[in-house]
Amino acid sequence: MEKLFEECTLGNVRIKNRIIRSATHDGLADEYGAPSDKLIEKYVTLAKNDVGCIIAGYAMVNDVGMSNYPRMLKLYGENIEDNYKKLTCAVHEYNTPIIAQIAHCGRQTSSKKIGMKKVAPTAKRHLLYPDKAREMTVKEIEDTVTDFANAIIRAKEYGFDGAELHGGHGYLLHDFISANGNKRKDGYGKNIAGRCRIIKEIIEKARESVGDFPIWIKISATDKRKKGMRVDYAVEVAKLLKEYGIDAIEVSCGSVQDGMNTMRSKRFPMKAIFKYREPLASMPKFFNKVFLACACAVNPLIPQPKPLENFNIPSALAIKKAVDIDVIAVGGIKRLDDMKTFVNDGIDAVSMCRPFICEPNLAKKLINGKSTESKCVMCNYCGLVIEKEPTKCLYGKIKDEKK
Repeated sequence: MEKLFEECTLGNVRIKNRIIRSATHDGLADEYGAPSDKLIEKYVTLAKNDVGCIIAGYAMVNDVGMSNYPRMLKLYGENIEDNYKKLTCAVHEYNTPIIAQIAHCGRQTSSKKIGMKKVAPTAKRHLLYPDKAREMTVKEIEDTVTDFANAIIRAKEYGFDGAELHGGHGYLLHDFISANGNKRKDGYGKNIAGRCRIIKEIIEKARESVGDFPIWIKISATDKRKKGMRVDYAVEVAKLLKEYGIDAIEVSCGSVQDGMNTMRSKRFPMKAIFKYREPLASMPKFFNKVFLACACAVNPLIPQPKPLENFNIPSALAIKKAVDIDVIAVGGIKRLDDMKTFVNDGIDAVSMCRPFICEPNLAKKLINGKSTESKCVMCNYCGLVIEKEPTKCLYGKIKDEKK
């Protein structure tokens, strides 16, 4: 059997094949922060269609860690247990493992949205969320460690097959790991061990209750921020993560501040930016129309990150070569031949977000030989619609950004 399609153990989890649905914010939590029936149905569709493993959309660990996006999942509080168990049981009916992704948004939210001053390792502004974050006290860091650990404990109690810490894309743990976001002079900063200390403590505290329950992490191995993540540094981080007891690393890149680096496209999705992103979306219609026309005119001249596809493979291979740990690669992966090559070259699994938004049955089509690549055109409208509405693919409705 083709290695890509074989059942195997990845990060201490038995998976159906090496094609993973990467965590995706679907905007379908219920009023308590639990999976709604629509979200459960969405995950069941993926499971029915032979995806090897599902990493659920990110779930916040406390109120201050809330996203700016609507209907984010929660892994704390009341009235959530039943629906989470309903979700995991429904997915397990199709022999599909499901991983809970656990996150704190840190600077990448707004104080107005969360109803309190947002926090970060260091008091610092964010380019796209400009209200300045307050530096966390040591007591707040310790409490956050407990909140992450408790979320992992609940993930196990609710029937998940593992938990993934979100340590990338500019969120709180990414800011702790990176010298760009972490300028602390105490034991949670100064050097690589200090910057990674919060993750070490989360894992230690969680392991006291969950034992060898699988714990994965997603990291941005590179980003565009000054003194940010670079591959050599990410390799050293990965060595520490292995030492701390992480079972698998999903290798991504970038932060929200990087623009279209994490989710790359040929051009900025200007129509979606002006429709869904504030403050542009609330601009008076006349001005919105005028500024959009100007933005579309200059859009072809704005340089975009390259390459467009498979952009985290070099980082993933560098980590795999240096560290004896299971590695998952994500980012611009859409072609079957590429997936086979990456797995044969040593990557343990590939994960995808946008292709599964476009085609929930993609894994089955690839396995059955009915498709050789995703239909996703990487227009990135799905990455902006989430700021106002549940995630959806707008394939076939967008023209100018596809040219």
